[in-house]
Amino acid sequence: MATLSFYGAAGTVTGSRHFLELGGKKLLIDSGLFQGSKSNRLKNWEPFPIEPGLIDRVLLTHAHIDHIGYLPRLFKDGFSGAVHCTHGTRDLAEILLKDSAHLQQEEAAWANKRGSSKHKPALPLYSIEDAERVLSLFSPVHYGQDLYLDDHTRVKFKDAGHILGASMIDIKVNSGRESKKILFSGDMGRAREIILRDPTQVFDVDYLVMESTYGDRLHEESDTRADLAKVINESIERGGVLLIPAFSVGRTQTILFLIRELEEEGLIPSIPIYVDSPMAIDATAIFRKHIPDLNLRTRILKLEGKKVFSPQRLKFCKTRDESKAINHVKNRAIVISASGMVTGGRILHHMINRLPHRENTVLFVGYQAVGTRGRTIVEGNESVKIFGEYFPIRARIESISGFSGHADYHEILAFLMAFNKPPEKTFLVHGEPEAAQSLQEKIRNRFGWDVHIAQFGESFELKI
Repeated sequence: MATLSFYGAAGTVTGSRHFLELGGKKLLIDSGLFQGSKSNRLKNWEPFPIEPGLIDRVLLTHAHIDHIGYLPRLFKDGFSGAVHCTHGTRDLAEILLKDSAHLQQEEAAWANKRGSSKHKPALPLYSIEDAERVLSLFSPVHYGQDLYLDDHTRVKFKDAGHILGASMIDIKVNSGRESKKILFSGDMGRAREIILRDPTQVFDVDYLVMESTYGDRLHEESDTRADLAKVINESIERGGVLLIPAFSVGRTQTILFLIRELEEEGLIPSIPIYVDSPMAIDATAIFRKHIPDLNLRTRILKLEGKKVFSPQRLKFCKTRDESKAINHVKNRAIVISASGMVTGGRILHHMINRLPHRENTVLFVGYQAVGTRGRTIVEGNESVKIFGEYFPIRARIESISGFSGHADYHEILAFLMAFNKPPEKTFLVHGEPEAAQSLQEKIRNRFGWDVHIAQFGESFELKI
């Protein structure tokens, strides 16, 4: 027998933490931070339900902070086992965990300066030193490589799409003539992605833990390349600057790939491209290193000598002085900066500088969550509050929906359709209640499977 418990991403999207007791081993699948509302974020400070020092290994699906961001705290509280993931995830985790730790320390310092914390002094959830030390526990493997936990238990990481290094985690247990499989989907990507491989098809699973982020949504059908070319060309015609808020990992690299391609095909002119995000610059270097993990088309372009993430007039802006210098650029240029929802980072300064002027364009290439500045801007408001001051929104606002990294419910159902047999039980995680309930109904109606929406703190006995 095995026991599966849910201590995160259950009833909500973030904080992925699934605990599996199997063959005397204690495994944690993902160790993510809760994000979003204050009530969610406060869960990061609660003691982990399992003594961290008793956990044998952590298995990571991918490098987003809601899947890896709790690792330094787990280490700080006593975890000293191995952390397994793909090589791409390990390299991205290094920059993301250090950045997360830096933000934790900044928030604590700001709270102490303002005296706004009930704790004296306010302390970070973890430090940069904690992040650096937990990285020493990483033991990455390649896609498809067999990782044996003992004579009976095999783990395999299968490409999930979504971002570089993202994986489904396939755990197979052999006992005598029988074998049983548990699959953790992580965050599933989409087919026919611009630079990523399609998710690996799985056929034979006894227990399935499936994400449900887009369980109630379908992606719009659109030509992302054509849409991007149109926005760039119209921006040039108006004589302003095109500002793109974009996530540093994945989204920025995809945009650079497409701009290079559009330039080479003569569909847009070559104009200066400024990437103003230290993390995006570091992430781009990691993508270049891991081109063998990208799709066939991208690998062929690399073999042909293409610098796939390098438009002709690309400039990386790492220092503050380089970032400030962009303010002097008045037209025929593209500025890509983070964060993607305009919640913080250098993008705020560019918004202050560009939003009030009608000749400029702001292009959103990702979902804008309720309550974010990005949402305020795309909803057509007349002004937006940045650093305590309201700034008028006069720039042209555009959105392209084709960049999503999550499978929608049609894509999830198509993936499940290929299974050779129904799982004994399917658990839905990583979804808001409405999305999870919608996907539960769709799977039941289409396949007749036993589907349960996981709740925080629930435990289940698995027949393994």
